[in-house]
Amino acid sequence: MLIAVCFFSLMGLLVKTLNHIPAVQIVFFRSIVSFILSFLLLKGQSVPIFGNNKKLLLLRGAFGATALVIFFNILQNIPLASAVVLGYLAPIFSNIFSRIFLKERIVLLQGLFILLSFSGIVIVEGFDTRVASIYLGLGILSAMCSGAAQNVIRKLNTTEHPLVIIFYFPLITAPITGLYCFFFEWVPPQGLDWLILIAIGVVTQFAQYFMTKSVQLEALSKVAILRYLSIVFALSFGFFFFGETYNWVAFAGMALTIAGVVLNLWYKKKVQVV
Repeated sequence: MLIAVCFFSLMGLLVKTLNHIPAVQIVFFRSIVSFILSFLLLKGQSVPIFGNNKKLLLLRGAFGATALVIFFNILQNIPLASAVVLGYLAPIFSNIFSRIFLKERIVLLQGLFILLSFSGIVIVEGFDTRVASIYLGLGILSAMCSGAAQNVIRKLNTTEHPLVIIFYFPLITAPITGLYCFFFEWVPPQGLDWLILIAIGVVTQFAQYFMTKSVQLEALSKVAILRYLSIVFALSFGFFFFGETYNWVAFAGMALTIAGVVLNLWYKKKVQVV
């Protein structure tokens, strides 16, 4: 999961550099690249591309597509670290949904550590005046869809190849976003834009693969908490590439979030909680 976090963080940086291109259009290009790569890899490994449980695969694609379109829009309109903090509210919903639908156990102490991480996120967002209420709401919606998608992946862990699960994402996303761009919003990419758009697709493909594998193999309560570490990457990228800074209160909130991550990992290693 840590490798997936690194790739997702790099994706955020690349998307942020394309503020002049609509988020839906970036998702369209990302989906085309992912479709081609997934198709070729599936054919190369002789894996049936449409899988077995098509209903759940379509549901995973729909949740993932919604989450990504919203998240890319947020990335383009607020500071990078704040966008990532909002995007990774998803682990909270992953744990809630996994408790409800997958019956995964979360002990009280582990729940308290998750609450500590969540309180840090609330502090960061509460003291970042650059985050409008609309983007806070959109971030929560994106996180809910992402959390739901992760639970669907867990349901598919015994029936589907990871690349099949990934393939259904562009299978749904590409035609929908393509039609939207064609009729409503299209900005012709120029020069370096093409390279960045392709890079976003490739980087996200790797991120999706490692994330899918980790979600399939581990309990969501173990996997999801690691995603908070992307805050560190986002802070660094935001500062060095976009000159984004935060006050001490925001940093304190991020410290609480990271503390919750570290304590949770320590507790699972010590007690082997599932």
